Amino acid sequence: MPKSSKKRKEKVADFSRAKLKLGKGRKLPTNAVDTSFKARSIALPTQSITVENDNNLPVTKRKQSFNDIRSLMRHYNAGMRKDAILSTRELLEDYPEILNTSITSLFSACVRLIGDEDAGVRRALLSLFAWLLPRISRNDLTPHIPVLLLFTTSAQTHIFPEIRIDAVRFLDLFLDVVPEAVVDGWNGSSPGHGKRVLDGYLGILSAGTKFGDQEIAQATSSATVVLSPQSRLVVLRSLSRFLSHGVYPISDGSSSNHSPNTIALPTWYMQPSFRSPPFYEEHAYIFRRAREAKNMLWTAQPEFESLDEDFVYDPAAVLASSATVATFDDVPDFVMEANEPSGSSSTTLLLIRLSRTLYPILTAALLDCAPVVFSFNENSPETDLLLLTAALKIARTLYSVILHRNSGDSDLATCCQELTTLLGYLTGYFPFRPAHPEVETAFQDLNVIFCELTSLVVLVSTQTSTSDDHHRNPRFSRTKVPPVPAIANVKLNVRADLVSSYVIRLLRGEGEPSAQLPRPVSPMVYVALLPTIWALLNQVTAPSTRGETTASSSVLSATLDHALRVTSSSSVKRLTVEFVSRLLLLEKERGYGGRFNPRIAGEDRRFQEWVLHLPKVLWESSADNLATSEIIVRVLLCLLQRGSFVIQHEHVSSLASRLIPFFLIKHSTRGQLSGPFNKIPTSMPHIRRLILDLCATILGDRMRGGERDEELYEAVCTAVEGTAEANCWIRLTEAMRPS
Repeated sequence: MPKSSKKRKEKVADFSRAKLKLGKGRKLPTNAVDTSFKARSIALPTQSITVENDNNLPVTKRKQSFNDIRSLMRHYNAGMRKDAILSTRELLEDYPEILNTSITSLFSACVRLIGDEDAGVRRALLSLFAWLLPRISRNDLTPHIPVLLLFTTSAQTHIFPEIRIDAVRFLDLFLDVVPEAVVDGWNGSSPGHGKRVLDGYLGILSAGTKFGDQEIAQATSSATVVLSPQSRLVVLRSLSRFLSHGVYPISDGSSSNHSPNTIALPTWYMQPSFRSPPFYEEHAYIFRRAREAKNMLWTAQPEFESLDEDFVYDPAAVLASSATVATFDDVPDFVMEANEPSGSSSTTLLLIRLSRTLYPILTAALLDCAPVVFSFNENSPETDLLLLTAALKIARTLYSVILHRNSGDSDLATCCQELTTLLGYLTGYFPFRPAHPEVETAFQDLNVIFCELTSLVVLVSTQTSTSDDHHRNPRFSRTKVPPVPAIANVKLNVRADLVSSYVIRLLRGEGEPSAQLPRPVSPMVYVALLPTIWALLNQVTAPSTRGETTASSSVLSATLDHALRVTSSSSVKRLTVEFVSRLLLLEKERGYGGRFNPRIAGEDRRFQEWVLHLPKVLWESSADNLATSEIIVRVLLCLLQRGSFVIQHEHVSSLASRLIPFFLIKHSTRGQLSGPFNKIPTSMPHIRRLILDLCATILGDRMRGGERDEELYEAVCTAVEGTAEANCWIRLTEAMRPS
């Protein structure tokens, strides 16, 4: 029975059609043949028999080429991106020639990692840039700076605070190599990235980046982030460097790391004491004239194509400018333009608004860090000391320009009051004394900056009292400085007395009471002290009674003592010679109207002693330091030609006798020896001829007095015999003979 039922079902199945279901394909028959096939492909290019291996291709120890590393920089894994950055340095160290051909592709791959969300990747990129950027020439790096700054400024506005702080660290690296490109356009004068960089700084500090019509800062950051002391230190130090490079651009493409022998003497603090900028420029240019002038030798038939003198008529230059006719109504405008200080007024207004924006931040930094730094606690954190230094440097950069340019009554009064308030927070701690010797240099920098800021306020008060003096021309005084209140004036005098005491002690080498040995004044410290010394020399003080010396006379005495005490081999000697020389030349300087006058300063004997010691310095440093020698010869020549009070008739003979060993030395056993004059290179003919001009001037002065100095004349003749200056010396002596 079951068997028959099974057979019936099989018969029915043979003649029945299978019911298809929705979405199911038709089943293949059981006897269908599968004609499909599969093939294996080689996945690794290095195993392909169709590609030839290049054994000369630069690779790392992991056999990674430059293209492989570039592709790994876009990997989704942060560890792979970090390893790619490390492999980049390894490859460039082993094969530096790759950088010449792959610099564009390298920066294209690296810029996207500036705002990477992984901290390890950003640290690795910072380390790579710190190693790589100094090794690239400025010409090769400059075209890539806009792209680098574009991604860096974008990272400054990132949502994560730690990425913003690392973006500031990248800016520090760029400021080290190409500072002019980073600050370009910071004041809106050019279409650079500087304005975006400045806005990024202020955005990180939550200080606001927009300035309205009322010149009030408007906050733009919607989320205020409280920075840690370390992060705030990174931002303020970078902002200080940025403002310093923007306000005081570096000339001639040189870096800011000057050697002690090439530091230039600043003279900007003297400009308000002159009646107009042309008079100041004439005084400032006196020691730079030979270095910037061109030397040309006289020939009977000169080549006119090589002449490029300023007095030669150039019709193209005349016709290039549009012809305008001026009337008497335009004279006041011309006077205002002639008296306009360096820098545009828009830059000064921007600095004023920036100082008002940063004033709360600077105040908070001083109030937070000063009690900790000056607590005489040996375990005080270094971060607070560096943070306080950065805040004071920012204040120095901003207020030195604002108070120096005198933009307006209300602006000057407000900025002066702000600076006075900031100094008031630190006056109780001054002079700043370190708790341990490791931070002595940092504390000296703080003391010097405090002295600079105090000198700015003193200079403003000095201009207030001298604005109506008889020696000041009122038509050149566009801006009247607001008067200082009596109470504020008393506080200012107290603060100035503290500063003068510190400066005198520093110049005399007394040092701090806790220091075992006094620290000599370095060139950087001396240059930083010059505005303070000038402000104290011009300070308005009450007349002394009972033989008491004023602060200005004490500072002048300490300055001259220091200038005499510094040895000729010291790196600060050239700076002392130039500064004291400028003080002496102010006696008969055209257009000078300051309070300080060397003739009535009461230091005639010290000035004369300083002048008579210059031939010794010239003998000791003539061949080793030509810049110092040139300044010495120029100042002696100017003082003789102007008839200064420090060189009387008896001093001329003393100078003549002291200059003889410079040309000829008479030794007891070795006979006559050539002096340092012959050691001056023949490639510097203007210095050699300048010295001959000085000797001819001295001999001419002696001849006009009825005296002759045959010994100096014979020494010079022996020194120049057979040299290119022999004919020059003959013509000079003939011209100096009285007719």
